[in-house]
Amino acid sequence: MTDTTSASADFANFVRGLPKAELHMHIEGSLEPELMFELAQRNGITLPYGSVDEIRAAYAFSNLQDFLDIYYQGAGVLITEADFKDLALAYFKRLAADGGTHAEIFFDPQTHTDRGVAFETVMKGLLAGMKEAEETLGVTSKLILCFLRHLSEESAFETLEQAKPWLSNLAGVGLDSSEVGHPPAKFARVLQAARDLGLKIVAHAGEEGPPAYVWEAIDLVKVDRIDHGNRALEDEALTARLVKDGTTLTVCPLSNLKLCGVPSLDVHPLKTMLSLGLKATVNSDDPAYFGGYLLENYLATAGAVGLTREDVVTLAKNSFTGSFLSETEKAERVAKVEAYAAAH
Repeated sequence: MTDTTSASADFANFVRGLPKAELHMHIEGSLEPELMFELAQRNGITLPYGSVDEIRAAYAFSNLQDFLDIYYQGAGVLITEADFKDLALAYFKRLAADGGTHAEIFFDPQTHTDRGVAFETVMKGLLAGMKEAEETLGVTSKLILCFLRHLSEESAFETLEQAKPWLSNLAGVGLDSSEVGHPPAKFARVLQAARDLGLKIVAHAGEEGPPAYVWEAIDLVKVDRIDHGNRALEDEALTARLVKDGTTLTVCPLSNLKLCGVPSLDVHPLKTMLSLGLKATVNSDDPAYFGGYLLENYLATAGAVGLTREDVVTLAKNSFTGSFLSETEKAERVAKVEAYAAAH
């Protein structure tokens, strides 16, 4: 083994063992082809694919909408509480193997309720998976309900109404799905209603949408976190504002590459974000579709843009301080990151 290879392996092992949280992961986007096939057979659903390999081949999309078309089709195999529990547990096992100790996962109830699956079924299944993950893997988690922004404000309000019996099980609400043409302002009223119920607010902004969407998210919607936020760098005043406010950005490098948000990983803005003082974090977004879970996002980006040990420690700390854990829990998690870094 060469010195370079050895150093690379040492760095990978360091990052794997580093305690970290994931703040931007769509649980439906962790549906691997093998599980999709298994659940389709379990539920008597005929997929337009003859094998797992055919499903993987279908993942050769090049933009957000092509991905979403496949994503919603795949979600159609999720029918029962057991399906949602199995989906969640499969993700948490991968997260634990990557050194993840906490996750704040998104779910899209409208994807399921619109095809006749009860809101209660989705909640019970996911919560069962989250509970088992904490008991067996030591991975804690929180749940964030996302409104599909290509649907109407009325539909979002209906979904919020369905969520009311489950408020104690939800940390927040967010906006996802097709960004362009559906600015945060479209959902300002329903997001305020969610805030009035005590929920945190997040929103996808600045992934494909312009910096103006990020401005809306922070000034009009008053989000607690920005999901993605890459295009904020196109606006110096916006970047300065995000630095000043300490706004957490949940960045998803391999997703950005897969969806052609960046032409190659070596020009990804993550290193620049850190150098500017932005509170960036690393996340996997829809890992089954984008080819990498949390660790792979750290390592691939580190290799491409030259992240240092100090950089990845900062990213791990940001993942906890930007979470919706209590202030006491945040301090405890950051202390564990610092202890690990000092010991390695």
